[in-house]
Amino acid sequence: MIAMTLAEIAAAVGGTVVGGDPATVVSGPVEFDSRKLAPGGLFVAFEGEKVDGHEFVPAAVEAGAVAVMGTRAVAAPTVVVADCLTAIGALARLVADRLPELTIIGITGSSGKTSTKDLVAQLLRRLGPTVAPVGSFNNELGLPHTVLRADARTRFLVLEMGARGPGHLRYLCQIAPPRVGVVVNVGVAHIGEFGSPDAIAAAKAELIEALPADGVAVLNADDERVRAMAALTSAEVLTVGEWPEATLRAVDITLDERGRAAYTLRSPDGACPVRLGVSGRHQVGNSLLAAGIALVQGMPLADLGPALGDLRLVSTRRMDVYDRPDGVTVIDDSYNANPASTEAALHALAAIGRGRRRVAVLGYLAELGPQERAGHEQIGRVAAELGTDRVIVVGAAAGPIHDGAVAVAEWGGESVQVTDQETAVTLLRRELSPGDVVLVKGSRYRTWDIADALRGDHQLSADALQGDHQLSADALQGDHQLSADDPREANNDVAVAP
Repeated sequence: MIAMTLAEIAAAVGGTVVGGDPATVVSGPVEFDSRKLAPGGLFVAFEGEKVDGHEFVPAAVEAGAVAVMGTRAVAAPTVVVADCLTAIGALARLVADRLPELTIIGITGSSGKTSTKDLVAQLLRRLGPTVAPVGSFNNELGLPHTVLRADARTRFLVLEMGARGPGHLRYLCQIAPPRVGVVVNVGVAHIGEFGSPDAIAAAKAELIEALPADGVAVLNADDERVRAMAALTSAEVLTVGEWPEATLRAVDITLDERGRAAYTLRSPDGACPVRLGVSGRHQVGNSLLAAGIALVQGMPLADLGPALGDLRLVSTRRMDVYDRPDGVTVIDDSYNANPASTEAALHALAAIGRGRRRVAVLGYLAELGPQERAGHEQIGRVAAELGTDRVIVVGAAAGPIHDGAVAVAEWGGESVQVTDQETAVTLLRRELSPGDVVLVKGSRYRTWDIADALRGDHQLSADALQGDHQLSADALQGDHQLSADDPREANNDVAVAP
């Protein structure tokens, strides 16, 4: 973060400096996890459901915090505020305002936004210092936390933006006004909260509506609802996809044995070959969105093809394809799931497993509301229609996946429903043979435990989990993970309207 005095911070967040010198300078990171602090930092003491962050002030000070932002005075210089969540957003806005040369890129969508964010950040780092979140820090806590990492050296700030209702993206855009807005797609993720695909589209469009006239909207032209957002902005519009009229197009797409796409990228300035290093045909669209941003920011077309080929996975548990010593290939896409992302993963399984036995381990898809049963049944049908040899459905709530699969009369595969992750692991260990390909996919109900067991490591290291599958914040939860109903839960597309 850029250096600021406590007086400046208090003025920005509507707080009061208590127990310290207002001239004290915060020059280190702003953190809500006492273990992540560094000298000169500011500790934000949230009051969680189980643990009060104010209790961790001594540990934060020992780690180097020069001050605390909290809702009451403690035994350290404190900026006392009414609400820490609102305050951290206001502080992030101050940082954004003090960095006028910073280009802020906002990315939203029903699925694929984390992967797209990772691709964008990798490309932009070739052009200048870039800050982007790890994993899916995409809500009203994770987004300002990322903004606060920017300083005078930062040229690009890449932000993932999630929403579960109207006004959420508008609020995030108030914290960090974007100059470039990217919409990956409009699906039915969180339809239980929104009610309809049109309502989801309207919420995602808030990002495009927030762009300035000299900004750029990068839109997935293959999604009709996203394409229609071009009419909502006076900014420049760049369309990408396989749609014949897209500004940037992918043509002649092929997949290799690992499901990695190769294609020709066509633009108004010429064409270049692209061979991706990440698995899944859906990565074609994600890479085109990243390519559009890179071109807008000045990357020469001649450099773009090789740069796209160098892109790799950054956030864990997203299309992570690996081979076990026994010859079994695992596709770990277990971070989260919705119908669109699950269908994409099943298509990847079909491509990677061509000529091999294909096993899909599928868990519950959350937040589908009235469409819950139909959405799960559709996934089962897709798995069967793609020729998946074995479907293992985990948990009672995911049962309609099994129903959908067995309803496909011409399917020659088998489906079984198991009660929990442990039973699924036992079954897989008994059934898997060298050459099999296994996909693990489900919403955030510990489905990744199955992928960990298949990898032979039942517990990922703390480094792998930081900022991704767990929010390791002492101040928020004693077990370092927020409960599912906590609005500050940073691993879903949660946002709280102002």
